[in-house]
Amino acid sequence: MSRSKTFPAEDAVSIDYARRVRKEQYPITGIVSLGGCLEFYNFTIFIFFADVIGELFFPVGMPGWLRTFQTWGLFAAGYLFRPLGGVVLAHFGDLFGRKRVFAFSILLMATSTLGIGLLPTYASVGAIAPVLLLLCRVLQGIAIGGEVPGAWTFVSEHAPPRNVGWACGMVCGGLALGILVASSVAAIVNSLLQINDLHLFGWRLPFLLGGAFGLAGIKLRRILNETPVFTSLRKDKMLVPELPLRAVLRTQGYAVLWSMLVTWILSSVVVLTLMMPMMLHNIYGFQKEQALLAASVSTLFLAIGAVIAGALLDWVGPARFFLLFVILLLIGALAYLKMSDADTMELYLLCAVVGLSGGVTAGTPYVMVSCFPARVRFTGVSFAYNTAYAFFGGVTPLLITAMAPLGVTGYVIYYVLISISSAVLGITLMRRPKLFGHARSDPDRVD
Repeated sequence: MSRSKTFPAEDAVSIDYARRVRKEQYPITGIVSLGGCLEFYNFTIFIFFADVIGELFFPVGMPGWLRTFQTWGLFAAGYLFRPLGGVVLAHFGDLFGRKRVFAFSILLMATSTLGIGLLPTYASVGAIAPVLLLLCRVLQGIAIGGEVPGAWTFVSEHAPPRNVGWACGMVCGGLALGILVASSVAAIVNSLLQINDLHLFGWRLPFLLGGAFGLAGIKLRRILNETPVFTSLRKDKMLVPELPLRAVLRTQGYAVLWSMLVTWILSSVVVLTLMMPMMLHNIYGFQKEQALLAASVSTLFLAIGAVIAGALLDWVGPARFFLLFVILLLIGALAYLKMSDADTMELYLLCAVVGLSGGVTAGTPYVMVSCFPARVRFTGVSFAYNTAYAFFGGVTPLLITAMAPLGVTGYVIYYVLISISSAVLGITLMRRPKLFGHARSDPDRVD
C-alpha cells in the first residue's frame, strides 16, 4: 500500500528539500518530544500531591470538602488559562518565529514549577501562600497552552511529507510519558518518605526536580533551528499582515471546527486515562496500589500506541486511519467491560489494550497542522486546541461523575462516542480526501 500524501507536511517546502532534511528530523523530533514530556510532567505532577498541598496551603481549621474544592480549583486554574496563553504565544510564533516562542514556553514552565517547589506554606505567610500558588499555576497554564500546539507545529514543519504522522505521534507519545513519569515519581516519593517528611519537604522534591530538568531542557531547544517553513515565509515576506487570530476567525472557521472535534477525541482519551485509577478502585474494587499500577500500564501503552499510530497514519492515510480506529476503540470499550472479573495479569493486559486504542490521539495533531495555512498555523492550532481542551477537559470528568450510578458504563459510552467521531472523520475524508489539504501552488492564502 502506498503512503498517503493527502495532508502535506508543509506547502512552502519542496519535496527535494524535505528529503535532504530527513536525517535532521529524527533528533529534532526526539528533542521536541522530550521537552513535551518534561512540560506535561511539570503540569500534571500537581495532581498527585493535591492532598498534601491542600493541607499545607490552606488554614488547618478549614472543612475538608472546602479545602479539597479550593485545591482542585488551583489545579483547574492552569486549564482555564491555557487558551489565553496559547493564543498569545502563538501570536508571536506566527509573527516572529516558532523557535523563540517554543523556547520561551519551556522557560516559563520550568521557572513556575521551580517556584511551586520553593513557595512558603500557609503556616509561614498566611493567605498569601495560596495566592502565590495560584499565580504559579496560571503561569504553568500559559506555558502549556503554547507548548503543545508549538510542538506539533514545529515538528510538522520540519518533517518531510511522508513522516508527519510519525512526528506528531512521537510528540503525543512524549506527552503521555510525561504523565507516566509524574505518577512514577509521586509513587517513589510516597513510598520512600514517612508522612511527616512528606509534609515537611518531600512534596517539594518533584517540583524542584521538574523545574531543574526544565531549565536543562532550555539548552536543548536552543540548538534547534527555526522551521524551514517559517524561514521561507519570512524570506519571501509572506507573514500574515494582520492579527493572526483575526485572520483565523475570519477565514478558517471550518478548520477551527474540525480541529475542535479531533481535540475532543484527544482530551477524552487523556482525561479517561487520568481517571482510570479512580474507576478501578471505586467501581471494580481493586486496591489503590493495584489500580495505580494498572493505570500506569495503560499510560505506557498509550505512549507506545501514539507512536505506532503516527507511523500507521503515514502509511495508510488519514481516512483509513480513523476508520481502522473505529474498530480499535470499540475493542478498548470492550476491555473496560472485561475488567470486572479480571485477575491481576488480565487487568494489566486489558489496560494495555485500552492504552493502545488511545493511539487515535496521534490523528489529532495530524489533522490540525493540515487544517491551517502556514501563515496562521500556530495560532489556528493553538486557538482551536486550547479552547476545545479547556471545555472538554472540564466537562468530561463531570459527565463521567454524573454517570457514576451506571458504573463502568459511563466509560464505555465515552469510548463508543469517540469511535463514532472517528467514523465521521474517516467517512468524511474518504468522500473529500483533500478537505484539510492546501495546494502547494497556493500555500498560504488566508483571504
